[in-house]
Amino acid sequence: MNKPNHKALSFLGLAMRAGKLAIGDEGALKAVRSGQARLVVLAEDASDNTRKKFQDKCAHYNVDLVECFDRYELGAAIGKEARVLVAVVDAGFAQKIKSFLVKPSEVEPIEQSRQR
Repeated sequence: MNKPNHKALSFLGLAMRAGKLAIGDEGALKAVRSGQARLVVLAEDASDNTRKKFQDKCAHYNVDLVECFDRYELGAAIGKEARVLVAVVDAGFAQKIKSFLVKPSEVEPIEQSRQR
């Protein structure tokens, strides 16, 4: 596991302790439908049915979805047994976790480079 992903798992643990996560299928689905979810983290080893359901729900409700880690890494990060998905319900935690998971572009956008 590389260092940025390690930081993302650490922040998931902090979010759990702060009470800013909805855990499991039911909890995450409720958070997405109610508009509270800011980010859904889905384990890479989730079933095809769960993956499709949350890809569709997150697209419909405009919630960011990232697929990373396996169910054991995700569960260990939040102090639980294996977990397939969690929803982050705090915008600050969601932004910070996404920053560690999404690789920045190596190329600067054209608009920014022309402004200099």
